[in-house]
Amino acid sequence: MTGALASAAPLPLPGGCSPDPREVALGIVAGLLEARTGQRLTAERSWRVGGALSGVLRRHGLVSIEELGERLARPDEAALARQVVDALLNNETSFFRDRLLFDQIDSCVLPDLAARRARGRRLTVWSAGCSTGQEAYSLAILLASAPERWRGWKIDILATDVSASMVAAAREGLYSQFQIQRGLGVAQMMRWFEEDPGGWRARPELRRMVRFAEHNVLNEAPPPGRFDLILCRNVLIYFDHPTRAAVLDRLAAAMTDDAWLMLGNGETADASEKLCPMRNCWGFRRAGAAVDIALQGFRRSAPSKA
Repeated sequence: MTGALASAAPLPLPGGCSPDPREVALGIVAGLLEARTGQRLTAERSWRVGGALSGVLRRHGLVSIEELGERLARPDEAALARQVVDALLNNETSFFRDRLLFDQIDSCVLPDLAARRARGRRLTVWSAGCSTGQEAYSLAILLASAPERWRGWKIDILATDVSASMVAAAREGLYSQFQIQRGLGVAQMMRWFEEDPGGWRARPELRRMVRFAEHNVLNEAPPPGRFDLILCRNVLIYFDHPTRAAVLDRLAAAMTDDAWLMLGNGETADASEKLCPMRNCWGFRRAGAAVDIALQGFRRSAPSKA
């Protein structure tokens, strides 16, 4: 954090009136969130700031948003700034969130990639904005549940998030009873997770399938290599149009020529000229890619909300 945040505070109002201290503090918090993540603190979300930051305030002995704003304006509060951003991010996720989408990945996307990559027997997957890891582990479960298809393959699942605390939690693979029951059936829970004093932990063979790392899709180059399947779901909805276009262009650059991109429910790739929708099911390809697939039993429609 630098003094730049302080310079972004509102100027004194005409007539000698001073700006409301809370509004100044909220402006600093909003500027921090947008600078770090591209997300805007809209009016619909601003009322939640107090509750979202209550834990941060307690840990640092602060009694108000105003005091927090004063601390954030200092040049030596990088750790506090990271905690504020982490607390404001929407980390909503669950196993197999948007079931229809995962059904299409299992029935269409993975068989398509298995056929296209049969010669090299290598599959690369990127889960961007992975939160606490349920999406990445859901993909790993799909792959591990079809050993006859993937026997002898080198499979690399990379899962990234802008939040260091979310990445640490995902890597730990430990979920509460509430989290584990959201999206997993009893058979899947017993097969891929084991009871732990803190809840349910992903079994070692599942955790070994996924690499977790910090990454910011807003302003960082894509991870090294190119990917056959990218999931970036419920991330773009927080960006304005120019930011969405820039992020989508980066994702397109990280895709192999015949790769798949899966976005969240209601999200489109219209902001980028480098991507186009699949004709027959939900998903996106790089524009100009001379590939498509004929799907049986699926129509192109957005996944239903889970």
